[in-house]
Amino acid sequence: MKFDKDLDVQRAMAIYAHPDDAEFGMAGTVAKWAKAGVEFTYCMVTNGASGSQDPDMTRERLRDIRAAEQSEAAKILGVRNVVFLEFEDGYLEPTIDVRRAVARQIRIHRPDVIFTMDPTMRYGGGYVNHPDHIAAAEVVLRSINPDASTRQMLPELWQKERLEPHKPKALFLMAFGSPDTIVDVSDVVDVKIKALLAHRSQIDEDSVDFIKSWMKEAGKKKRYAYAEGFKVLRFEDDGARRRDVRREGRKAPQARGRRASRSTRPSPRARRSR
Repeated sequence: MKFDKDLDVQRAMAIYAHPDDAEFGMAGTVAKWAKAGVEFTYCMVTNGASGSQDPDMTRERLRDIRAAEQSEAAKILGVRNVVFLEFEDGYLEPTIDVRRAVARQIRIHRPDVIFTMDPTMRYGGGYVNHPDHIAAAEVVLRSINPDASTRQMLPELWQKERLEPHKPKALFLMAFGSPDTIVDVSDVVDVKIKALLAHRSQIDEDSVDFIKSWMKEAGKKKRYAYAEGFKVLRFEDDGARRRDVRREGRKAPQARGRRASRSTRPSPRARRSR
């Protein structure tokens, strides 16, 4: 699928903290891309076991309920793969264990685009962002540089599990405030709402109008009936960048001096990633 003239997407991945996080901010885009043939993977980092005020609910029971709800929502949207990492809801930190688990899935599924929340969003509009949202998004940023993209970072993934490094073409951060990219989801809004309502332990019919009002507001600037907004970071293709560097090297005058030894000269990969 061609998102635009510069971005071709065959595989996409959403990495998020809790069941229903993806449905709130990006389910319309997920449904639209899946319909266009994009292979979509969900990676849910926590088990969702803290999301209840019911005194009779147990964490174990809620974990199973929310996993089933997420699987149902993903099926409605056309998501092909759903990965449950099972870290504890409410206790998430960007530890090396969480970073390794997320980097592993990125290397396995090798997405062209990764979706997550914006880790810089901490509060606004009478809402304090959940620390798990911030932690999961922070882990995704660390996966792009260095965890999933660098061979000698977490070398066990490459040496023992044979998972080659991978860096996406773009990162889409769910933006509820000032997006730089608007996606028209008017033709799939009903699919999004159906997927949201699959999270019966969290969302009821009374929430639908409120959620639609967000989407109407996001679409106003482009005159879309319903839209979702993102901040998008694009990353250079490493192969193209190497070719450009070689071309520039042939054109530039060569400085005179002693050639660096192999032990002291930084590799091309080291220069790119730092």
